[in-house]
Amino acid sequence: MAIDRIWSYAPGSGHSEGQDLTGFAVAATDGTIGHVDREAAPHDMRHLVVDTGVWVFGRSVLVPAGVVTGIDTQGRKVTLACSRADAKAAPRFQTDSETRDREYLRAVGDYYDRLPPRETATV
Repeated sequence: MAIDRIWSYAPGSGHSEGQDLTGFAVAATDGTIGHVDREAAPHDMRHLVVDTGVWVFGRSVLVPAGVVTGIDTQGRKVTLACSRADAKAAPRFQTDSETRDREYLRAVGDYYDRLPPRETATV
């Protein structure tokens, strides 16, 4: 996946412009990681902030839109092309200001862009 594409929903992901994913469950290839807390797109770097609850000690993770492989609007579920361990190992998300920090977003994009392709879970 090219780094510029990591920030856009892939064709066929099921995303519709203007669609609000807040509250949708988020599933990695090997299980649920949390729910969408919010979406943002500063610097044209569209991403989801995923609240992991107690799974990662109450912290959130930032996931670029290009990692989304499927959106089930009926089931209110977003599926990702990474594992739970991949999401947990991503550059640490600590403050809301990071969602607007171009360098932090580049680091996150680089991290996810380097992950090997994976089989995606069914939505």
